[in-house]
Amino acid sequence: MPGITREEVAHLARLARLELKAEELDHFAGQLDDILGAVARVSEVADQDVPPTSHPLPLTNVMRADEVRPSLTPEQALSGAPAQEQRRFKVPQILGED
Repeated sequence: MPGITREEVAHLARLARLELKAEELDHFAGQLDDILGAVARVSEVADQDVPPTSHPLPLTNVMRADEVRPSLTPEQALSGAPAQEQRRFKVPQILGED
């Protein structure tokens, strides 16, 4: 399998708008070649009997279901607010006006 060339790294750098020095092109060409080699090795191992996965460990969703539950009324929520306006919390402006 041919490795990634210096010219290909220079092309990728141009696309990413990165300015690389000559020695960096050689350095990254070697690193990218190693990465592509590792991906190729994984592709050899992964076969039809290996299901695609996004994580090596089985994960379950720990978030509860989104359901409506009893909560404070707007008046109760605003009762301790230092300032309110139109049934909403009023806070000091932190961004400039545009």
